[in-house]
Amino acid sequence: MPIPPPTSPARPRARRAPAAGITGPVRRAPALLGVLAALVLGLLVAAPAHAEDEVPGPVTVVVVTAGLTWEDVSASGTPALSCLAGRSGAAAMNTTSTTPVSTRAQGLETVHTGYRGLAAQAPRSAGIPTPAVDRLAEIPGGVTEVPLDAPVDPATIREAQARDGLVVVQAPSADAGPAAVDARVDEVLRAVGGCDAEDLPRAIVASVGSTDTGRAGARQQLQLLLDSGLPHQALTSGATHQSGIVALTDIAPTILASHDRAVPSVLPGQPVQGVDASDPERLALDRTEAARVVDAATLPALGSWMVPGVLGLIVLLTPLARRPRLAAVARTVLALAPLGAAVGLCAGLVPWWRADSPALALTGVVWAGSLLLSAFALAGPWRRRRYGVPGVVGALVVGIILLESATGSRLQLGSPLGAQAQSGGRYYGLSNHLAGVVFAGALMALLALFSRVTRPRTRVLTTVAVGAVVAGVCVAPSMGADFGSMLVAVPTFGILALLVSGIRPKVWHVLALGAGSVVAVLAVSVADWLRPPEQRSHLGRFIDDMLSGELVTVIVRKLAQNIGMVTGIWPLGLLVLVALALTVAMLMPRRARLHRLVALDAALPAARPVRIALAVGAWLGYAVNDTGPVLVAAMLGVVLALLVPMLPGPEVADAQGRVGADGGRPGSADVAGHGTADVERPGATDVARSGTADGARSDTADVERPDAPTGSSAV
Repeated sequence: MPIPPPTSPARPRARRAPAAGITGPVRRAPALLGVLAALVLGLLVAAPAHAEDEVPGPVTVVVVTAGLTWEDVSASGTPALSCLAGRSGAAAMNTTSTTPVSTRAQGLETVHTGYRGLAAQAPRSAGIPTPAVDRLAEIPGGVTEVPLDAPVDPATIREAQARDGLVVVQAPSADAGPAAVDARVDEVLRAVGGCDAEDLPRAIVASVGSTDTGRAGARQQLQLLLDSGLPHQALTSGATHQSGIVALTDIAPTILASHDRAVPSVLPGQPVQGVDASDPERLALDRTEAARVVDAATLPALGSWMVPGVLGLIVLLTPLARRPRLAAVARTVLALAPLGAAVGLCAGLVPWWRADSPALALTGVVWAGSLLLSAFALAGPWRRRRYGVPGVVGALVVGIILLESATGSRLQLGSPLGAQAQSGGRYYGLSNHLAGVVFAGALMALLALFSRVTRPRTRVLTTVAVGAVVAGVCVAPSMGADFGSMLVAVPTFGILALLVSGIRPKVWHVLALGAGSVVAVLAVSVADWLRPPEQRSHLGRFIDDMLSGELVTVIVRKLAQNIGMVTGIWPLGLLVLVALALTVAMLMPRRARLHRLVALDAALPAARPVRIALAVGAWLGYAVNDTGPVLVAAMLGVVLALLVPMLPGPEVADAQGRVGADGGRPGSADVAGHGTADVERPGATDVARSGTADGARSDTADVERPDAPTGSSAV
């Protein structure tokens, strides 16, 4: 059925403050939030802009095929394609659609409409307008279709070129062999004077689906895209922000822009651009190969590194934890396990996919990088303290992930935990599983730091500083570009700052933090929206959705995806249920009979505020993100890996239980007498160093009293 055309002065700090009062650091919260806003906007302004290159000529010919990847192209097997590639821009193209494997029919409609899939068959939650609108009908000279069984007439192309029109030529799919596609491309090239013609009109060769008709056994892969209007360049677009990667939805905007037609802001794609690259074809081939093998290589690579940590977790949560030497080894291997996540994100630094055995090569990269980071984590003086190694590991993981995002997400593609171009969900920035790792790692690093930083003022400032860095990098359009992260970061770190200051959060605190997060993310989104369309990220396009009346559709689509993940992927749904049960248990350790967690609270009262912040971050992140279950699962893994090694040993929990049964007050002194001087040394040395009653009073005020309102009785 044809597609119809479109219709038209500082206060002195008191040593003690009432729990319900407002302390100095909290009084300065507006100023600190202002600093955060300035940081985020500064990152936005500092975002590098694409160079304003000369716009190439209008697209005259589009050759459409299916199932053709860069692995099919060679000088001997496909000489015409190889010749055209030598004078064109090149990219691997994502063609995901509304079905597991994209087809030619879906891709051809996408070329015309700019939206994925067949509008008539797409679910309502896909966000595809119905009925479909043919955007190419806006081209002044019209569109001429050349069917698969019709010859390519040189006169047809000359007429289209003269009247500013477009010719769409159907080519066989790669299911019939790459040579069949090459023969059709050669026919087109001969019709315009040959591949070496100086006046070659701008031509695009696009494989618009992974298969022709959805044949059995077909799998989704990145497809080939060539654009002769951008010679010797790697192709990219404002939708992907990655060199050598474009999306199928970019073709319609590219054609419209080349014919000086306005590109509707509601379209998900952006015009294709060229960036300098030493070998664009090799880059496109690398993108294709890495995307094809990464899933199969991830399990042996990351799984082999995680196995010792899982065994360590089993040891620490069973009676085997009573064996000191075995427990010490278990704590170490478990605490080091999250380092695999950081290395897994940056594995694209090494072209492991070119090896004869990609899985073995990726495993070597993960182990080599993780062992290098492990050596650092175990080398410093912090290794002598129970909190030390987990805290340093958390800081390392968070720092590496944020640094990778802050520098443009150049290592993610081709990495196990990076953005997967083949799935097309995200090509850059922080995905939700990475955001979960960052939130959990940052909070666990703060918990370790609180064992040394005892003053409420310093704890509040440290929490706000860490929260500002996390939120700033996560939301900056040129970095993390993650809308939901700001909605999570401000309440999570804000609640923690209140708790460690000694203030019991009230309803107005929670409402203020929630409103602040919304204002902050909308401010950044508007600033991003003010940039040119090809430079905008997900944040700016969210404003486009609001202005076009698509906000409700977007929310419904993301909510449907969230629910679908829990109900349709049973292991993920099970993990969410486990995370919910553990959240309740860790907030009620006495009722849940988690004696070692109770002992941790006695040794370090700040542990409970951190767990409350973890709960806020996990479930708020679950609620505001389309892949919220993945965020929760990632946080669960990091918390288990870093919190369990911090717990006092079973003998300490037993001793505290006996003290409590005798009517004594279980405190740090009780715990310290049972071989956990490493846990208690921070508070003890603070008192011993002061040597005065005033010093003892300071330690009491700084460590115990601020956390008293959030003790177990508060549950």
